Amino acid sequence: MTRVAVGMLTAALLLTGCAQPSTEKQDAAVIKNTYDTNLAELSAYQLGHYGLRMYRQTQDDKYKAAVWTDMARVADRLNEYAATIHNKEDVVKLGKVRLKVYDSGDSERDALRHAAAQGREEYLVLGAGLISSMARANEYGLEHIDDERLHEILSWYDFSEYATNPQMIRAWAAQLANQVYWLKQLGEQDHTAAFDKAFRDTYPDSQDVNLTTQQFNNKLYGMTHIILAASEYYRKPVNEADFQWIYDYFRDNFDEIAARSKEDVIAEIGITFLLAGLDDDPIVARSQDIIQEAINRDEGMVPSVTGSTDLAKGEHRNVLAIMLLDWQGANAVPMAGQDSRVVSNAPWGLEAKE
Repeated sequence: MTRVAVGMLTAALLLTGCAQPSTEKQDAAVIKNTYDTNLAELSAYQLGHYGLRMYRQTQDDKYKAAVWTDMARVADRLNEYAATIHNKEDVVKLGKVRLKVYDSGDSERDALRHAAAQGREEYLVLGAGLISSMARANEYGLEHIDDERLHEILSWYDFSEYATNPQMIRAWAAQLANQVYWLKQLGEQDHTAAFDKAFRDTYPDSQDVNLTTQQFNNKLYGMTHIILAASEYYRKPVNEADFQWIYDYFRDNFDEIAARSKEDVIAEIGITFLLAGLDDDPIVARSQDIIQEAINRDEGMVPSVTGSTDLAKGEHRNVLAIMLLDWQGANAVPMAGQDSRVVSNAPWGLEAKE
């Protein structure tokens, strides 16, 4: 179906039921159809990100190929690390190459990240590279054939030096939240409590008024990702009481959040409430309303804050919108050994965990 046809489908849905506004599920279906019929526009990373989340929500076999693509990407990354990293110097060398991505400093975020990574180039390999890839394999019930060696690389570093550093938190709040929970899930040292304290010290609520829009959103992303990572990314529910300070903050400050935040953040906030079984909380309905109002119904998707309807660049935002508007619960799928056999014939380098 073309994107023009998507617009026609949206119009038809609006006409259904005597021109009543679209329901949340109908709007989710429109966005989902837009992406399901244009998967070729996504990169391998985006395809895996979208397909894995849609499989966890729907268990629809049509996402099996996207899941395998994601496993292949993870395998390639871990194969590369296992083959090329022999000492700390190798990690720093690779990190310096990745640092060049931020050299231009064209945005506030990139400038913050460039400054934070100076002298910490190894973090660019550990965080978004090694830890994230090992964690994703773990979620599939897989591990690298040289898993012991990869854990040895992790042991070279005290990750608390990154996770509790205010400069690092201002640059990578959401990423650090992910990484401390992933390390815990991988059986490494638990830095989650230390990160929470450092995060709250870095972003005291009383100073919100002094934060730039970018930093305010960085704070919110850090808070949502603490909960999303604790859920192992929609694999298991969470307990509100374990994150009471976050839920209280979202409730107390939602007016300001709605005024200053991107749709990505607002959708994530709504999903954190759904993960805690708080489906009837007013924050869920308010988040859904904002996302529904933001939909470009001609294009069948939620555009960027600048109005862009680029499918690839909008994948993260729109898969969140689908989940928020048509939540199907947390599901620990797919994994090796399950009857669905989605995780079978793993790419070379990965094997089922014992």
